[in-house]
Amino acid sequence: MSEYNKPLPEMEGLTKEFYDFCKAGELRFQRCCKCNTFRHVPREICAECNSFEWQWVASSGKGNVYSWTVVERALHPDFIDATPLAPVIIELEEGVRFLSNITNVAPQELKMGMPVQVEFKAVTDDVCLPFFRAI
Repeated sequence: MSEYNKPLPEMEGLTKEFYDFCKAGELRFQRCCKCNTFRHVPREICAECNSFEWQWVASSGKGNVYSWTVVERALHPDFIDATPLAPVIIELEEGVRFLSNITNVAPQELKMGMPVQVEFKAVTDDVCLPFFRAI
């Protein structure tokens, strides 16, 4: 495994649960048990109906490019060697919008609605991040 020098998520609480699923090769989101709304980022209460009842549900991992921006000049020192890069918002089949990167398409080749599929990359022994690839 090559050295990963980018910021990592805080591995605690519901965030840790989310990334534990990723480490197991599963993309899971919370779904409200009352109104069935999927949500991300993980949190205790549903923003739609205020219910505290929820469960982790497996995602298909499939979606489409919803939006993106191209970063030409890194504002964080750990990303200086990674530019240009394109943070992409993926709209997944479940309706969740998820910020990530597409691994097999250059920023200038991105297209609205481009179909994508999740893929996981172990960046440390403890952290596996969800990225996407165009399909």
